[in-house]
Amino acid sequence: MKKQTLLLPLAALSAVLTTGLGAQTLNWVASGSPVARDGLAMAYDPLTKYIVMFGGVNAEQQYLGDTWLWEGGWLSKAPQTSPSARGNAAMAFDGTNIVLFGGATQSGTYLNDTWTWDGTNWTEQTPPVSPSPRTSYMTYDGATGNVVLFGGNDAAGSLGDTWTWNGTTKTWTQLNPANSPSPRLAPTAYDEATQSLLLFGDSTVDLNDTWTWNGTNWIKLAPAVSPTPRAQANMAYDPSIRMVVLFGGYAGTWENSLNDTWMWNGTNWKQVTPATPPPNRYNFGMSYHVAAKILVMFGGFSSSVARSDTWLLALEP
Repeated sequence: MKKQTLLLPLAALSAVLTTGLGAQTLNWVASGSPVARDGLAMAYDPLTKYIVMFGGVNAEQQYLGDTWLWEGGWLSKAPQTSPSARGNAAMAFDGTNIVLFGGATQSGTYLNDTWTWDGTNWTEQTPPVSPSPRTSYMTYDGATGNVVLFGGNDAAGSLGDTWTWNGTTKTWTQLNPANSPSPRLAPTAYDEATQSLLLFGDSTVDLNDTWTWNGTNWIKLAPAVSPTPRAQANMAYDPSIRMVVLFGGYAGTWENSLNDTWMWNGTNWKQVTPATPPPNRYNFGMSYHVAAKILVMFGGFSSSVARSDTWLLALEP
């Protein structure tokens, strides 16, 4: 990484994107800002070149079912069909569409429905088998061409099973690796530099172990330096620096939220100190916008405050 990373608020990078008219129709569209929330699902769609965000839980602890797109700013969508309101669903691009799985409802019911987003509308899929109801994370594995889901939480506690979603056949498959992390709800990211899926810690209890998925098995790594134990952090791969970026979470209790930034170089973790760090938070959304070459972070919860701020991670000019 040749230059210091810098976290900037959305307004500071309003001129990042430029779009030629071509054969497009010129039109005004209403733009707004999503309400403060945590437990949202967020992923980048390379086909439409938008980050897609769905649902979450607002400051009044109401579960949401709204769809938003980000491309230099937030745009609210009103699809004809949509998943029900929920928090902590899993979302990823599957090579064909954005796919959303599961989550939990206002009443405490855990879900295991699967939906895909085609850029305009949500469609519920009916795979012959599915993971059990849960909240979870999942990530597209570029090496295998499948989305990988590990574990998660349900009404009974934490899970430790491994599933893959095939975006072409629209099917779930349960795998049986010889080794696995302990049952947990943990963030994952695909490390393009090493062509492996990275898993860190646990979003339920404070762990700081690092694992990779090689398409067949989970392998526990032993980096010399690691982020401190934490829960409900998030991470995403940033190809501009060829590293996975991890931010925040909370240590010990939810009142002790964090705002530290860490980078994974394929072998070791290193903490960086941006000049303008975002406020402390946990259970937030994070996704890299490939077209804009910007890592986008939105929302989350910080002590008693639900957040509605958008932050961008970029190299200083």
